[in-house]
Amino acid sequence: MSRQIKLFDTTLRDGEQTAGVNFNLHEKVQIAKQLEKLGVDIIEAGFAITSKGDFNAIHAVSEHIHDAVVASLCRCREVDIDTAFRALQRAVSPRLHLVLATSDIHLKHKLKITREQCVEQVDKMVRYAKHYMSDVQFSLEDATRTAPEFIYRVVDTAIKAGATTINIPDTVGYIQPFEFAKLIEDIRANVPDIDKAELAVHCHNDLGQAVANTLAAIKAGAVQAEVAINGLGERAGNCALEEVVMALRTRNDYYDVRYNLDTTQIMRTSKLISVISGMEVAPTKPIVGKNAFAHESGIHQHGVLAEPTTYEIMEPSSIGRSQNIIALGKLSGRHAFEQNAQALGYDLDTDELDVAFEKFKKLADKKKEIHDDDIEAILGEKTSVVPEIYSLISFQFASGNNMISTATIELERDGVSTTEAAVGDGPVDAAFKAISRICGLELHIIDYSLRGVTQGQDALGSVSVTTQYATKHVKGIGISTDIIEASVRAYLNCINRILSNMGEYR
Repeated sequence: MSRQIKLFDTTLRDGEQTAGVNFNLHEKVQIAKQLEKLGVDIIEAGFAITSKGDFNAIHAVSEHIHDAVVASLCRCREVDIDTAFRALQRAVSPRLHLVLATSDIHLKHKLKITREQCVEQVDKMVRYAKHYMSDVQFSLEDATRTAPEFIYRVVDTAIKAGATTINIPDTVGYIQPFEFAKLIEDIRANVPDIDKAELAVHCHNDLGQAVANTLAAIKAGAVQAEVAINGLGERAGNCALEEVVMALRTRNDYYDVRYNLDTTQIMRTSKLISVISGMEVAPTKPIVGKNAFAHESGIHQHGVLAEPTTYEIMEPSSIGRSQNIIALGKLSGRHAFEQNAQALGYDLDTDELDVAFEKFKKLADKKKEIHDDDIEAILGEKTSVVPEIYSLISFQFASGNNMISTATIELERDGVSTTEAAVGDGPVDAAFKAISRICGLELHIIDYSLRGVTQGQDALGSVSVTTQYATKHVKGIGISTDIIEASVRAYLNCINRILSNMGEYR
C-alpha cells in the first residue's frame, strides 16, 4: 500500500521571512483559511516569541483553523515554548515545533556550546515541551552540514524524550539530491527508534535543489515535506509546495505515495499569496507561472491542438487554471460577474461581491473587453485587506519636460476630506509627498516596481511600492489602468497598513 505524505506549510512563518514580505493579522488568517481549503496537513502560523504581532496571528489562526494542525516555531528555550503554548491555546490540533542547530559551525560560532551541551539541551527541552502537548516536532537546524554520527545521536535523543516528528532541514540549501537520499536512508538505518517518529525534511533553494532534494528524501522514506507557496522564504526561498505536489501527482508511478491535497486549489492559493506578499510569480515558474501552459512554437502548437499530451504532462484544470477565456464588458450583469468569479475559484460573500462588482463596472467603462486576468486582478486586489483609514477621493497632476511636476490629492478620513498639493521629481513623487502631508507620515521609498497584469493598450497595471517606516519595511500594492493612479493607491496602501498596525511599527 502506498505511503501517506504530510505537507507542512511554512508560508506564514518562513515564507514571511522573505525580504520585503510582511503579512498583517487579517492576511495571515485569510492565507491560513485558504491553506486549509487547499488541504495542507500542518500550518506553521509563525514564531510566537518574536513579536506581539506574531503571537496574535498564531492565536487568531488557531481560532479559525479546524481541519489542519497549527504549529508555532520555538527555540529550545523554556520562554519560547511557554509563549508558543499560550499562542496555540485555541488550536484544535496544536503542535510545538522546536529547533536547535547541530552543525559544528553553528555550535561553535552561533550557539557557543559543545556537542554534549547540545544533546543535553535537546533532551531537556523536548521533555519540557511534552508537558504541554503530545505533538512535538524537533528540527536539527543545519542538519545537512552536521556529522551523520551526531545526527543519529541527536535524533535518537529527541525521540526518546518524546518528539513525534523529526525534521532534517537543509537550512542553507547545501546538499545534493543523491546525498540527501542517502542521508535519509542512513538515519532510518542507524536510529533504533526512528519508527516511533515521523521523518520530515525542510529544504532551501540556494543552489536550486529544494524541490529535487525534497522529492529525493520522500523517495528515500521521509513522510513529511516542509513547503511554502510559490517557494517563498529566506534568501532564494523554500521548497515550492505546488512543484512537489504536482511532481508526486504526475509521477505517481515512480513515487507511489498519497497526500491530502486538493490540487485544483493550487492556482487560487498561488495568486492569493502573490497578491498579498507583493512577490510576483515569474512567467516561467513551474506549475503556476503565466507561461507554464503556454505554447508559442508552431510545432508545439500543432501537437497540442492535435493531442494536448504531446506537450502537456499535466492538465491545466488539475491545478485550477482556466482553459477558457470568458470575455465580460460594461453591459455584463452582477450574476455573470459572480459566475465568472466562481469559475476562477473565488467564493465571495455579499459584501465582497458588492465591492468587486463595483470595481469591475468602473474598469469596464475604461476597457472594451475584460478577460480572466482582469477579473483575477480585481479579485486579487481585494484579498490584500488593509483597513481603509484614508481613502482616495480625487487627484490632479501637472507635469512636462519643461515644468515642475505638481500633484493635488484629496483624501478622506472618517468622513472628513483633506486636500494637499506638492511638487516633486515627477508626478508620482509629487503625489507621494502630497499624501504624506495629509497623513503626517514620511516614508522612505526602498523599491518601486510596475508591471502589466493584463494585456492590450488598456491593460491593468500593478504598482508595488516598498517603503521604510521606523525599522520596518512596508509594502503596498495598487492596481489601475492609470499607472499614476496605481502608484497613488500603492503608496496609500502603505500608509493605511502602517496606521492600522501602528503598534507593530514602533
